[in-house]
Amino acid sequence: MSSIIRIIDKMLSISLMFLMVAIVFAVLWQVLSRYLLQSPSSGSEEIARFLLIWISLLGAAYSYRVKLHLGLDIVTKRMPDKQQKLTAIFCHVVVLIFSLLVLVLGGSYLVLLTLNPIQISPALGIYIGYVYMVLPLTGFLMSAYALNEIVLIMQNNLSVEEY
Repeated sequence: MSSIIRIIDKMLSISLMFLMVAIVFAVLWQVLSRYLLQSPSSGSEEIARFLLIWISLLGAAYSYRVKLHLGLDIVTKRMPDKQQKLTAIFCHVVVLIFSLLVLVLGGSYLVLLTLNPIQISPALGIYIGYVYMVLPLTGFLMSAYALNEIVLIMQNNLSVEEY
């Protein structure tokens, strides 16, 4: 399972880098067209907004994977090792349930809702459902990461400080 997770990590990090470069160019084009050409681009603002949605959600999954998300560990650090592991497993199970129910199921419902009847973005003319497809994708990624963390903790491959 860890080799699959490493492949997903690499693909996700490359995708996030590409999306960050794309949003920089979209915003740069918006500024240049507005102030230098005196003719603001109508599509670049919408592109930047959609890219920000994708970056935010995929970045949340990546930060969960590399343990850079916000966490408060004042109470858990004072627990014995066994309770710390049980608490960590509980937290990852909660993330797994949330990811499956809200992001995968709810996100899939939202995608279907915006694809039938079709909702189209005003400036670019793309289907809004394509923009919302990041929700089930993020849910899948976070579910895979949560399952991986649960397995690692149960196999005792993680020290107490790593989670």
